[in-house]
Amino acid sequence: MNEKDIETLQKLIDNAKNIVFFGGAGVSTESGIRDFRSEDGLYALKSKYGYPYEVMLSHSFYKKNPDLFYQFYREFMIDTNAKPNDAHKFLAELEKKKNLTIVTQNIDGLHQKAGSKKVYELHGTIMDNHCERCHTYYPLETILMQSGVPRCPSCSGIIKPDVVLYEEPLNYDVVENAIRAISHADLLIIAGTSLSVYPAASYIEFFKGDNIVLINKTKVDKYVKVSLEINEPVGKVFSKLKC
Repeated sequence: MNEKDIETLQKLIDNAKNIVFFGGAGVSTESGIRDFRSEDGLYALKSKYGYPYEVMLSHSFYKKNPDLFYQFYREFMIDTNAKPNDAHKFLAELEKKKNLTIVTQNIDGLHQKAGSKKVYELHGTIMDNHCERCHTYYPLETILMQSGVPRCPSCSGIIKPDVVLYEEPLNYDVVENAIRAISHADLLIIAGTSLSVYPAASYIEFFKGDNIVLINKTKVDKYVKVSLEINEPVGKVFSKLKC
């Protein structure tokens, strides 16, 4: 790892007043959570259910095949053993000293587990669930304790995770708050993402500040001008920094 790059990143963070961390799947892979689009990601696996896993994450599949959806969802989308890594921990500590906003494409809730408070989850979260009929809230444990299609004890409606599936719109308030934070930031750190997932990737176009840092394990075909690019695992980079 280039020590000069670490020094430059440290200075950018130290001098920034408003920081936005825009994270993708690569932020959580060091916690053991599989990503989707890499060579060994979820979509590259041969499906055991007779449908491509990408198809199984769609709203239409969820509606037509709820039993299969929840088998897949419990097996591949929930990892109760995953723990925050150095990236999550560093950001949680940094938030105590800086005006930091996290905008994440991940649904695992690891930023909150690490202690971060100001987190906008563009694609929702596995931690929150609601009955589709009466809208009663249920925690993740409810999904895990039931087998098959989880049902609301009050009205027998299906309990759906607050995760944005394909064909579903992103939450308007979350998107609005994320864009507002990005547009007011003077430092934007983009990490663990190939910038290929839309519309989320397009939100960085609202950044008006001077410095963009890109941290990703592999080279990214970027369309933004960056002040610094580091091609290393995100947690490994942040383990070298001080809050």
